[in-house]
Amino acid sequence: MDFELSDEVRMIQETVRKFSDKELAPNAAETDEKKIFPRKAWEKLSELGFGGLLTAEEYGGLNLGYDANVAVIEELARGCIATAGTYCVHLTTQFIIQKYGNEELKKRFLPLMTSGEKIGAIAITEPDAGSDISAIESKAEMIGSNYVINGTKIFITTAVEADIYLIIVKTDPSLKHKGISTIIVEKGTSGLEFGKIENKMGYGGSPTGELIFTDCAVPKENLIGKEGQGFEMLMEALDRGRISVGTIGLGIAQAAFEAALEHTKEREQFGRPIGSFQGIQWMLSDMAMQIEASRLLLYQAAFLANKGKPFTKEASMAKCFATDAAMNVTTDAVQLFGGYGYIKDYPVERYMREAKIFQIVEGTNQIQRNIIGRELLKK
Repeated sequence: MDFELSDEVRMIQETVRKFSDKELAPNAAETDEKKIFPRKAWEKLSELGFGGLLTAEEYGGLNLGYDANVAVIEELARGCIATAGTYCVHLTTQFIIQKYGNEELKKRFLPLMTSGEKIGAIAITEPDAGSDISAIESKAEMIGSNYVINGTKIFITTAVEADIYLIIVKTDPSLKHKGISTIIVEKGTSGLEFGKIENKMGYGGSPTGELIFTDCAVPKENLIGKEGQGFEMLMEALDRGRISVGTIGLGIAQAAFEAALEHTKEREQFGRPIGSFQGIQWMLSDMAMQIEASRLLLYQAAFLANKGKPFTKEASMAKCFATDAAMNVTTDAVQLFGGYGYIKDYPVERYMREAKIFQIVEGTNQIQRNIIGRELLKK
């Protein structure tokens, strides 16, 4: 496997790194603490032309591969996970529309998304349906020429701020997961209301909240693909989303490691830098190994995705390992800062709080282990 990035992707990665260091990192603490959606950062990122990183050129995208996805998201997450998380879901939304939508839907929505003018989001989770997607109860009934949607979605990333929502509903509840469909609902549609925005332990700049549908009517043309195809497209999208979520974990871990490494060079105890002590060096070594292993697993999954080969197992491995590593690395970073690590004047406590959620979203890491085990036993 050749994980060497092309000159074009390297150039994009360097551009995003500079953008992240200049525009994202300096504002990340305030973004989290005051729960500010990074709208200005999103607009500036869109101006750079990366809003359609994976989408076809005919819809305004760059038509790059998942290696570019990893390269870009790592740099965004190093600076601000609210921006990185918004970006991840936005790209996954585009993937579903491009892969399964008809030409009319593609032309209607993708150019607005690749330009960054419209932000995409996906609504899956419900009060009684998390890991078990087949348990969703939201329904869409065909009445005349419209789908009428009723139900409640919770924990939806970029709720309120997104413009285009892919809603996972049952069009035929009797068929269980085979009766699941995906329908586009635009912000401002009558019958769609936003409920509670969650008060989270971290990730404050990215609103996570409820979508409430009460007789919400949308044209039948807003159906993506066919009725009953929703579960299939969701599983395919989640594999790709796991590469993205794992990469956010990688970016957080890298930022925490960089902060901790610099601190151990500067902080002196017993007359010398604490980095000179063997115990500290061992901690730094373990952190660096976990980060590098995460990066390699992510690029392996990206390589397979680009080649059109099966990568479900590899995506789950990468997501699970990288986000577990992020939790480990950020915890050790706090430890290396000592008492300073526990106060908000330094960034590592935020990195630790931010890392936790990515062990949960896009399928918990326990679910990832189930998937890995299932894939292993196929052989």
